[in-house]
Amino acid sequence: MTEKKLPLNEDKLREFALYAGTPFHIYDGRAIRENAVSMMNAFSWSEGFINYFAVKALPNIAILRLLGEAGFGADCSSLPELKLAAAAGIPGERIMFSSNDTADEEFREAFQMGAIINLDDISHIDDVIRVCGSLPETLSFRYNPGPERTGNAIIGNPVEAKYGVTHDQLCECYRKAAEHGVKHFMLHTMVASNELNEDYIVETARMLFALVGEIRRETGIIIEQVDLGGGIGIPYRPEETAISFHHLSARIKDMYSEMIEGKGLSPLRLSFECGRCITGPHGWLIAKVLHVAHKYKDYAGLDACMADLMRPALYGAYHHITVLGKESAATRHLYDVTGSLCENNDKFAIDRALPELEQGDILAIHDTGAHGHSMGFNYNAKLRHAEYLITDDGIYCIRRAETYEDYIRTMMDPPVLRAEWQ
Repeated sequence: MTEKKLPLNEDKLREFALYAGTPFHIYDGRAIRENAVSMMNAFSWSEGFINYFAVKALPNIAILRLLGEAGFGADCSSLPELKLAAAAGIPGERIMFSSNDTADEEFREAFQMGAIINLDDISHIDDVIRVCGSLPETLSFRYNPGPERTGNAIIGNPVEAKYGVTHDQLCECYRKAAEHGVKHFMLHTMVASNELNEDYIVETARMLFALVGEIRRETGIIIEQVDLGGGIGIPYRPEETAISFHHLSARIKDMYSEMIEGKGLSPLRLSFECGRCITGPHGWLIAKVLHVAHKYKDYAGLDACMADLMRPALYGAYHHITVLGKESAATRHLYDVTGSLCENNDKFAIDRALPELEQGDILAIHDTGAHGHSMGFNYNAKLRHAEYLITDDGIYCIRRAETYEDYIRTMMDPPVLRAEWQ
């Protein structure tokens, strides 16, 4: 079981909601830092261990800086994410750039800043050489196990995935990279998302450890670091239980002793690229009930919408909801909790048992610290809302609310004729 806590006591959170105006996302920086340190400590037996925080989960400079200070790096997948990591003070050697249908300027930026480039296909070797003039001294390849593994509901079946190098191509990738001057090699995979079955993560480590030995036998190349990807889930539902970093680490350490140290393949650094399990449980979307409607069903309409949190609409995902001031009230009423978009799937919950709701009630939607604000959009010309960070000395605004002027800033009115093209 997982207790669903609020970042502040009910009175203070309600007071802040009235002060700041809803909706907004708020994050507990103290808990995020503690969680990051816990992960680093759990895997401290692996010299040089690092978690490359998945920037896509919560792309905010203040969050990245906080995590960088805790020893994390950054996992980036686009040019703006690379720039965000650099702006947060994370050095290039602690940035993993995972390539997928990558533009030339993205390869160039990653190369120039000294980020670790993680290639997604054997053909990308030639692309990097064409764009950058050479391969970097350190290079990683992302492995797709195909039929060897089954994916989960979010990330899909590896055989159907566009990501990663096949088993038949993998050794050839390392041979070709070595021929072009690469001196340090890494191996990466990403085969799960939001996974609460610890065995799945352990089996990923087993798969990569076996590949380290295979690559050494087939090519003579020494793999210096394996990245187990992300995928560690969080307990969105109260009845679920989080994976323990320390318990997971102990199981992987036993396997490392047998498969790496026992076969003369050490030292081998470990890394992850977890995002969700680091910040996810420590974020909340705070919204206000605008209307309670009784139609064929009962509806509670909020001032937030799926533009603020799209996981329920996209995946049918569960997010726990607390009604401030009614935490102990009986949950005898079933509501569809909805937003105001012109889409009928704009719902945070369907047939959710909650206390009786009234206009003006403040709701805290839990576990929005990853893939919440970051997956937002502007459909229906909805403006993006503010983000706040709780620290030891107060609450900071780390992203102001978007204005209409922000929204139209890139529009050309009147339109500009591209005469030079004609």
